[in-house]
Amino acid sequence: MMTLAACLPMLAGGALGAWALRRAWRSPAEKGAGYRALGWVAIVVTLVWPAVLLGDMRGPFIALAMMSVAALAVVASGATVRPAKARRSDRAGRASDSLAPEPSDRPTTRWRNILRWLLAGPIGMIAAMAVGICYAVWVPGEAQTRLLIGALIVPVAWGGAMAWTLADNRILRATAVLVGTALTGFGLAILKGFA
Repeated sequence: MMTLAACLPMLAGGALGAWALRRAWRSPAEKGAGYRALGWVAIVVTLVWPAVLLGDMRGPFIALAMMSVAALAVVASGATVRPAKARRSDRAGRASDSLAPEPSDRPTTRWRNILRWLLAGPIGMIAAMAVGICYAVWVPGEAQTRLLIGALIVPVAWGGAMAWTLADNRILRATAVLVGTALTGFGLAILKGFA
């Protein structure tokens, strides 16, 4: 029950810290110093006092989770809905008005869509697993630590492979890199073996 009662102040502290840091980021340097100090003080206090109340490990862990939720809520509260993008013919005349370049309009065919789906999904996952397993095999240290870090690498590498595959216009380059990464990673892991 004490944990639930402590979560509300943790949420409030995380929201205050995120709001103050966001305000400092948007303010000029001389005006933002006070908000920056307030934000960091709120974050540090919100991380420290649960350690006294709930324990050295449990308190900061719960506080970090609650602060992340509060910061996400603060950031989401400032979300804006943009109008729909203009058509290609309209964009051609206004290319210099855009802050960021528009993604290229790549031609799509059925086989390219299937290959892109395979690269973002199973082939990207296999390449990410190859990187994680290769890490677990080749990096020195305790076996449990290597396995854990290798397992944590897999979703991050898979997400990176997925984002890159979906954003890259040259699908054959993505195919070559991901297949090469998978073959190299598994090949190196087989050469050494897990010890």
